[in-house]
Amino acid sequence: MTANPPHSLAAQYSAVRAQTLALAAPLSEADCQVQSMPDASPVKWHLAHTTWFFETFVLAPHLRGHQPFDAAFRVLFNSYYNGIGAQHPRTQRGLVTRPDLATVRAYRRAVDAQMADLLGSTLAPGVAELVQLGLQHEQQHQELVLTDLLHLLSCNPLAPVYLPWAAAPAPAAAAPGWVDQAGGLVAIGDAGAGFAFDNERPRHQQHLRPYALASRPVGQGDWADFIADGAYAEPRWWMSAGWDWVRSQQITAPLHWRRGGSAGSGSGNTAGWQQFSLHGLQPLQADAPVCHISWFEADAYARWHAAQHPGSPPTRLPTEAEWEHAAQAVAPQALAGGNFLESGALQPLPASGGGLQQLLGDVWEWTASPYTAYPGYRPWAGAVGEYNGKFMVNQMVLRGGSCATPRSHIRSSYRNFFPTDARWQFSGVRLARDAG
Repeated sequence: MTANPPHSLAAQYSAVRAQTLALAAPLSEADCQVQSMPDASPVKWHLAHTTWFFETFVLAPHLRGHQPFDAAFRVLFNSYYNGIGAQHPRTQRGLVTRPDLATVRAYRRAVDAQMADLLGSTLAPGVAELVQLGLQHEQQHQELVLTDLLHLLSCNPLAPVYLPWAAAPAPAAAAPGWVDQAGGLVAIGDAGAGFAFDNERPRHQQHLRPYALASRPVGQGDWADFIADGAYAEPRWWMSAGWDWVRSQQITAPLHWRRGGSAGSGSGNTAGWQQFSLHGLQPLQADAPVCHISWFEADAYARWHAAQHPGSPPTRLPTEAEWEHAAQAVAPQALAGGNFLESGALQPLPASGGGLQQLLGDVWEWTASPYTAYPGYRPWAGAVGEYNGKFMVNQMVLRGGSCATPRSHIRSSYRNFFPTDARWQFSGVRLARDAG
């Protein structure tokens, strides 16, 4: 994995684009072609769509004499931008065998050459901001390349390995605990120092009651206890829609967990379990954050956990304002102490140390907050205004990034969002409770 992108815009562009190609390098053309479910996209489509973004929003309006690589790509690789025009159906992306992978790579090279010409010139006002948006967009798709690929490989009974990885000895994990937060009138949202998406703005005030966050995300061992107690078969822990989902989809464990590990692959309730990862089948790590869980599962776990500790304040999911307020109080170097794409681990790892651990990196953390606009929100002008705002319905907010997120892409004000039943992302949970 490459290091963080350097500072100049042209150098950032080259580094981010090279990172995407590096993620695809171990894959065959067949690996890059297949779409395993409607929510996922083929790797080839990701390679092409991120290129389409630069061609459509940067080159076409701002490079004199620009000619499209292939005029048909304007529709073929448009994702959801109605302001640009028609789109090929999302559910049929895996059926697009042509252009082949070599042509998509040639498309990337052609657009990269034109971008180099543009970035070597004096940029018109607003162009640098569009390029930066394109780079942030591509970093989002780098994570999607990995999560979509993981889902695809998980469908193969041979449990194929994307990349081998020799696990380092895990550090001794600190005992879990609670970190109190005073609350009060707090400022939430982007403070204006560097890039942020429009949904992170404007910065505004919210009042928070005193609360506490768990010092680390819920671990795989904790989740094995949840399963062993029969929680997936007990309706009292679940929202009504969640219980319907559990029964209709026959959910019994996090996505990618599999029975069949040897008795020696874990201890206690983790014994007999494995999880499928980008490194193939791996034994559970009791102190590593659980991932690939839905909001329904995260919420049910919080309610179950509260019942296991009747003498303590009931546990729940944190609001996104609580999460961000706590993150703002942690030193940047501590926030960056999690596990990101650059580590090459490509799975959450145990953490050691005190205080709030792994707020950034390892797993996205579900919150109790629906994805809605901040007070005074204004979407970007033009077609890029469709980037975030039109999805502000029927989604829940996640915070913090994951082991597949580039380190330079994440920040404490970043708002991710998915439906309540989504779990193919590296999504986990950190508990909260009222202080006292």
